[in-house]
Amino acid sequence: MTTSSHQSGLSADLVFRRGRWIDGWDPEDRDQWSRQGRKIAKRNLGFSIYAEFLGFVVWQLWSIVVVSLNGWYGFSFTSSQQFWLISLPSLVGATLRFPYTFMVSLIGGRNWTIISSALLLIPTTAMSFAIANHPHEDGTGGTSYAVMLLVAALGGFGGGNFASSMANITFFFPQRRKGWALGLNAAGGNIGAAVAQFSVPIIITLTAATVTGTGPRIVNLPIAGWFWIPFIVIAILGAIFGMHNLSSAKTDSQGYIAALKDPHMWMLSLLYIGTFGSFIGLAGAFPKLIKDQFPAYSTIDLGIVGVGLAFLGPLVGSLVRPFGGRLADRVGGAYVTVSAFAVMVAATLGSIMTLTHSGSFWAFLACFMVLFIATGTGNGSMYKMIPTVFAYKAGQRDAQFSSAGISTERKTSAALGIVSAIGAYGGFLIPQVFNRAITMQSHLDESLQVLKGYTLGLWWLFGAYIVFLILTVVFYVVPYLRRGTKV
Repeated sequence: MTTSSHQSGLSADLVFRRGRWIDGWDPEDRDQWSRQGRKIAKRNLGFSIYAEFLGFVVWQLWSIVVVSLNGWYGFSFTSSQQFWLISLPSLVGATLRFPYTFMVSLIGGRNWTIISSALLLIPTTAMSFAIANHPHEDGTGGTSYAVMLLVAALGGFGGGNFASSMANITFFFPQRRKGWALGLNAAGGNIGAAVAQFSVPIIITLTAATVTGTGPRIVNLPIAGWFWIPFIVIAILGAIFGMHNLSSAKTDSQGYIAALKDPHMWMLSLLYIGTFGSFIGLAGAFPKLIKDQFPAYSTIDLGIVGVGLAFLGPLVGSLVRPFGGRLADRVGGAYVTVSAFAVMVAATLGSIMTLTHSGSFWAFLACFMVLFIATGTGNGSMYKMIPTVFAYKAGQRDAQFSSAGISTERKTSAALGIVSAIGAYGGFLIPQVFNRAITMQSHLDESLQVLKGYTLGLWWLFGAYIVFLILTVVFYVVPYLRRGTKV
């Protein structure tokens, strides 16, 4: 049965169908937007943020759990094996973002949010069972490393959510508001990494038990997975009753192919590795980096509760992301992105100098906070650049405030998914950069090997950020500046 929006007292240009489908959606129609569109878009944005938030939580769980596996639960994984457990969810999550991008157009944004949220129940449950099966006191038994890798890979379900969420939300908002809306949607998801890294150490120590009744307390690592299941169920119900499907949300194969053929899509993807890839990669490696270099600050005991400080990085990076998008709306995404890369260069150099000379944890933490702030700002500005670049290519005179045609919207939606997928590979690459750098120092004693390894890895990132900065200036500042415009 079809119900006309006119019969409901709303504008006749919207039709609400069974299954919470909406026909006639046009956010560029200012009259429709002010009377109906804004309210509907904000509601869908809210539920999308919550579901994506949980996706990031699940995606980052292994980065926190790994640092406690050997010390508390009797596993004996090498440093290299730990880096693989940290980075594998990012590898799988980045790859899943490609098919996830299509799901919005195939079955609807609301419908896919229901399914993708339900999939999060798999990695959380599997993690809890795998960790609970820890080795005996004599070192025998326990979940094998191969099985641990498989379970860690399931965490990639959380990483895939970002692509479909962003591709969906881009259809709900007009071009002039995309920077803020997409930045807010992404930030709400990104902050899940910070919440996971903050809450999990508290949860596993607060629910800790004594081994013999009188002996030392052992953290309750399996709860790191079980704890999130009720929240995931809420996300499923929220999508069912609060979100909508848009019949106009089409990321068809032609749009996807067109995006793949566009050289700007590949350049923007590379730059997004520098911003979002750095954010998620550094977020994953940060807990292990702190434990390896500054073990006294890995977990701070506050009574019976342990609090880690690694969450501060993804927290500040997430919070500034929407402001990066809003600033890009005002002054141009390319200018903000260039500034972000410049700060990343300086912050990385400061981290290297602090690590090798002063050895002060608080100075190092301050440099890394600046680095995370820059990545978050760049994430927001990049998601303004992407639709704006494609709008300019479609002939828009002022893509900052004008609408793009439906074909451009479809191409843009496809590009957003592809760029987010490629950028997410940074979550795999950066931990592996540190892994490779530490392995190269194997001729040194253990403590010096770790220090030299992390320092070398940061030098590699320093060089990469300079390259990203130059590319942004060459491709998105100078050419458009000559035209008297900005992206």
